[in-house]
Amino acid sequence: MTFNEMIQSNKPVLVDFSAEWCGPCKMMAPILKELKKDIGDTATIIKVDVDKNPQAASAYQVQSVPTFILFKNGQPIWRQTGVVQKSGLLGVIKKFSI
Repeated sequence: MTFNEMIQSNKPVLVDFSAEWCGPCKMMAPILKELKKDIGDTATIIKVDVDKNPQAASAYQVQSVPTFILFKNGQPIWRQTGVVQKSGLLGVIKKFSI
């Protein structure tokens, strides 16, 4: 399944634009793991390495990592750069999963 096919979902898709060398991105890994447990099938979380997928990063003007973009039906509906607490991500996903 391609990136574009994944973000076309009618349930929210949280995309984590990150990089191997990024310290804050590494801090997000356990937060996203916990978030996945909490949200179950309400939303999908995918990780995109900006170094391996520069076209996806440039398509959404990702200037710094980590950048999180929430998509629904292929449309970006929320974005945030930097470390985001689990409660913040959970709130955003719940808001858009209706």
